[in-house]
Amino acid sequence: MAAPGDKLGLVLSGGGARGAYQSGVLKALAEKIGGSDPSPFPIVTGVSAGALNSANLASHRGSFREAADALVAGWSELTIERVYKSDFKALFGSVLKWVGMVGTGSAAMAKEARGMLDTAPLAKSLAGAIDLSGLGPNIADGRIRALALSATDYSMGGTVTFVQGHPDVEPWERAGRRSIVTDLTIDHVMASCALPLIFPAVRVGDTYYGDGSVRQRVPLSPAIHLGADRLLVITISHKRTADEPAIKPITDYPVPSQVIGMLLNAIFLDSLDADIERAIRVNRTLEMLPIGVPHPDGLRPISLMKIAPSKDLGELSQDLGRALPRSMRLLLRGLGGRLAKSPDFLSYLLFEKPYLERLIELGYRDGLAEWDRVGPFLEGVGATVPGR
Repeated sequence: MAAPGDKLGLVLSGGGARGAYQSGVLKALAEKIGGSDPSPFPIVTGVSAGALNSANLASHRGSFREAADALVAGWSELTIERVYKSDFKALFGSVLKWVGMVGTGSAAMAKEARGMLDTAPLAKSLAGAIDLSGLGPNIADGRIRALALSATDYSMGGTVTFVQGHPDVEPWERAGRRSIVTDLTIDHVMASCALPLIFPAVRVGDTYYGDGSVRQRVPLSPAIHLGADRLLVITISHKRTADEPAIKPITDYPVPSQVIGMLLNAIFLDSLDADIERAIRVNRTLEMLPIGVPHPDGLRPISLMKIAPSKDLGELSQDLGRALPRSMRLLLRGLGGRLAKSPDFLSYLLFEKPYLERLIELGYRDGLAEWDRVGPFLEGVGATVPGR
């Protein structure tokens, strides 16, 4: 599907349960492309939930359509119990450890107080859903050039991008970010998904890592370092249009769940949107250079296409609080969840069928609606700036 000689990259952002939206988009694109061809994306990068989707897609040995269908099926089968332990003993045992640590200042308790939620079930679920043994053969066959998953290094404080790819892939290092060429495992996927304080850090080698979205200031850079000159970006960030009803101003003091939701939005949404705007500015600057003048500092134009939700993914979860286990409802209530005007915090943790089905269906509809733009872009026709 990609143009001859084109290095087409797929960039998948993070977002907890919201990552199901991306699977719906990919399913729609795969149906439109049709046939039995493998994925049209030789370069695949992801972070957090996007890392899960990227690893699944890049390692699948079947056609693009089969890979997308398998991804949707995986999300459809998820439940909270398959992502994190939500029983009263596990949940409030963790809460008590945090309370004891803060109340006593005990260094010993600090070592025991890890993430608020135990994600051991997720590791088991991913091991059954993602067969990373297919990645090496896909690279050897030329179906995939590279898969890159980003995580935050707790020892150094920067972003590390773990890469498995073609032998000519070279590592890079920039201020606050670097890459490591390695054979990817489920631990790398788990590390990229380990949201600080909420999910426990994951040890890879001698270092502990957390969610890659936390410090990733330039989310497009891994795909560009790997040689991509055309990028399809699937984000979870919805931008309200002029004809949508305005959000009612919040006049009450913000409750904790509302603040946490805002912080999660900042982690998962802001950097990617800013990096896309930066890439567009670089493209426009390079276009202004006279013909024959070399691009400075090795800069090169990058064609961009963005697919974003046509509806606010947080608002899609607004009436689904009862889908949470009773223990989680109680915790959310304690954080002011019933008083919060925004359901964003809930949406990131709501790995339950009613919400996941809404996300997949919306992604599918958006993917079909965007095909008139995406189809020509995948064929290498013109440079398209991001849409909604």
